[in-house]
Amino acid sequence: MPIPGATTRRRGRVAVIAALVTCSAVLTGQGPATAGGDPAPAVPAPELEWSPCTKGSPFDCATAQVPLDYDEPAGRRIELAVVKRKATGPGSRIGTLFFNPGGPGGPGTVQMPQNYESFPSEVRERFDIVSWDPRGIGNSTAVNCFASPEEAAEWNAGKAAGFPVGQKERAAFAAAYEELGRRCEQRVPELLRHVSTADSARDLEQLRRAVGDRQLTYYGISYGTYLGATYANLFPDKVRAMVFDADWDPRAWTDNASDAPARTTSFQRLGSGRSAEGAVERMLTLCGSAPTERCAFSAGSPQATLDKYERLLQRLRKEPVGSWTYAGTVADVVSSLYVVRPGAENLARRLQDLWEGRVPTPTPFPPPPPVRDPNPYLGEEQSTAVFCGDSPNPRDPGAYHTLAEEEAARAGDTGRYWVWASAGCADWPAVAEDSYRGPWDRPTANPVLVIGNTDDPSTPLSAARAMTRELADARLLIHDAVGHTALFNPSRCVDARTSRYLVDGVLPPTGTTCRQDVLPFAAPELARTGGTGTAALAGLGAALLLVGGGVLAAVRGRRGGG
Repeated sequence: MPIPGATTRRRGRVAVIAALVTCSAVLTGQGPATAGGDPAPAVPAPELEWSPCTKGSPFDCATAQVPLDYDEPAGRRIELAVVKRKATGPGSRIGTLFFNPGGPGGPGTVQMPQNYESFPSEVRERFDIVSWDPRGIGNSTAVNCFASPEEAAEWNAGKAAGFPVGQKERAAFAAAYEELGRRCEQRVPELLRHVSTADSARDLEQLRRAVGDRQLTYYGISYGTYLGATYANLFPDKVRAMVFDADWDPRAWTDNASDAPARTTSFQRLGSGRSAEGAVERMLTLCGSAPTERCAFSAGSPQATLDKYERLLQRLRKEPVGSWTYAGTVADVVSSLYVVRPGAENLARRLQDLWEGRVPTPTPFPPPPPVRDPNPYLGEEQSTAVFCGDSPNPRDPGAYHTLAEEEAARAGDTGRYWVWASAGCADWPAVAEDSYRGPWDRPTANPVLVIGNTDDPSTPLSAARAMTRELADARLLIHDAVGHTALFNPSRCVDARTSRYLVDGVLPPTGTTCRQDVLPFAAPELARTGGTGTAALAGLGAALLLVGGGVLAAVRGRRGGG
């Protein structure tokens, strides 16, 4: 039988999808599942007073009040900034789709409006799409450890871009993060201990109650998959439909819930370095297979292009081009592959500029969306507070160099990048007071759809497989694609199966693999005919930047995340 709120009515597109997935399994509702104890004391649902975000905006904004500490629901309240785009087909509206853009640290009030057109058209028609800035982030009650933006910029300028190279840079890197932890402990000590993923999952449950949906419909990317898995195990009976796109392995992220000191970093356990290495190799192989008018960095063949890239990095180690260092370039390469069209093409031009000794022209930022504050403060301490409070990492700053070199032996330059991405946790002063570390297999009211890209610069396909195994009831959809997430590296095949699942509760057949509509450096005729929902990404490229993909943090000089 269909999931609650699903419709049996079909339009032309849905009929086509039905023909494609006649062997699909249909989600079936189960009786209420027990979460193993009340995950949060009873709290009145927040009241959302919606109004246009700006004059004439198609997006509505509201503010939700939630407890800082769910163990003390009558205590201090904090604010969550919330944004909504109403269903475009109100007569066929099913309910609300909640979206988390990842990170941790993604401001949903900016990123959902920025990328609204990326959602399949039928999903936009049938659901109000709602997102929010999680606690500690952006326009919500935020972690801010500096007295001014200028002070934050000065702190950021004191450490190497990408990751440190050499003893001097490593010392400066460690000192910078020690200072950051000290500043945060002085300015926002209470908030630091209450920005966990479990706290955000409880906030999500409050928002579900606030919009009046009986169960949750959700789409989470990257870190948002871990948030979704946490929600699914705290509130298993409330799961209507959940899409996890570009996944984190929850056991790896929590270091198997061990109480022993962490010996490896979060992203090592996740496998991000090797996944990024594979994405870079595939990108360069595609580049080398294309003429220079389609890939400026092409050396005429895949192997010649791979060799050219290695020689470029060796040259940059000895002599940067302007401010473009070896480590900063590696960070740029990884972040540019989050959204490969046009990210990969723009990256190829920058690499060719560096090859010829020129300082690359920056990629322009996308226009701001019509929301109240499209440019909130997004200091690195916001993502760090969530990340380091949730996930165990080595506490010895000196351990990261050794780990980075060990990882480089397995995953090359991207291995170094992803190990150093966790270095801010070495001196982080806070641990989440109320975290969730498993189990991850509580039976949910309905199954979950898991999507994994084959060549992702951040989250490996192995993590999507692990997420599928760990959850009590989940189906994996493989996306043969370069890039981070299927949502931002589109496939009509993925769109069709995602829409069918969200609207009607029908999962793809076991073993389904979809292909990216247009690979990097494709011929112009393919680029013209392939892809859906990419309009909002046209100006993003490497600058998807909006922290949910983690790229902003990478450009600032540290973490890719997602």
